[in-house]
Amino acid sequence: MASNVQVILSRDVPNLGRVGEVVNVKPGYARNYLLPQRLAMPVSKGNIANLEHYKRMIEKRMGELKALSEDTAKRIAAEQVTITARVGKEGKLFGSVGTRDIAALVNSLGYKIDHRDIKLDAPIKEVGLYTLPLRLEADVESQIKVIVAGEAVEEEAPAQDDKGVTDEVAAADEGGAETALEGETAPEEDTVVAPPAVELAAPEAVETPET
Repeated sequence: MASNVQVILSRDVPNLGRVGEVVNVKPGYARNYLLPQRLAMPVSKGNIANLEHYKRMIEKRMGELKALSEDTAKRIAAEQVTITARVGKEGKLFGSVGTRDIAALVNSLGYKIDHRDIKLDAPIKEVGLYTLPLRLEADVESQIKVIVAGEAVEEEAPAQDDKGVTDEVAAADEGGAETALEGETAPEEDTVVAPPAVELAAPEAVETPET
């Protein structure tokens, strides 16, 4: 496993050190990030021998950075950025707003800050106005106002399951059947009508001829 290497910071690097400090870092971190971004320079025998001279140069640079950072701090403190997020009930966000989101908005206004320079204890999960501390180069402190605005999301009506629909249809049918029964009368029973009585005429007397 490769051991750490020493570099001299030429700019303030969050969570690492201040400009002019000699720090130990991973070789890959120095090679892929610090050196290409001109945030540091390698510690060599020549650099170490000239470290005092370099520190004087750093002090001059620090004075310039501090003046620049103080001007930037005043302008950022007067700014106000707005982030619109989807919200549900009681202003709760669907998700959260973090330092990367805020830094992207601030930088879109023409500044150049690192999201790690914004102090946020926990991601924002509710709408509201937030004033967040901001650290600039040369240990200059500032702040940024962030408005988290809500975009309401319409809630869909709960879908009715098949059983509920079936029950409603059955209830409607049952109610209709009951209504129909109430309106109808029971059919009358068949009545057998006796034929009218026929009176038979008494037979006429037949006279017997005399012999």
